[in-house]
Amino acid sequence: QVQLVESGGGLVQAGGSLRLSCAASGRTFSMYVMGWFRQAPGKEREFVAGISRSGGSTSYADSVKGRFTISRDNAKNTVYLQMNSLRPEDTAVYYCAAAQRRWVGVGAAEYDYWGQGTQVTVSS
Repeated sequence: QVQLVESGGGLVQAGGSLRLSCAASGRTFSMYVMGWFRQAPGKEREFVAGISRSGGSTSYADSVKGRFTISRDNAKNTVYLQMNSLRPEDTAVYYCAAAQRRWVGVGAAEYDYWGQGTQVTVSS
């Protein structure tokens, strides 16, 4: 089992940047595919980005391609989401998730463990 704790959310103006971090407990972090999801009020949780166990493969939602970058440091048991050129529509609670699978999945049901979420608010 793995426990996930997100940090780095906050309030930023449109065009600004934030970096989210997700720290994982346990010794087997490198065995998990990691993902970032977000959920805005009144909307379903949606995939943002995912990264393979080694970090060699990544996947992004079309809405964030070219603006967001996911990365991981297996030595530090941490996954990151660098968010640039933020827009008001990026406002949401952002969740880190871990999956016991080989390949990056884009569905929330494919992930086994979730963090508590961190709020990101982008003002216009």
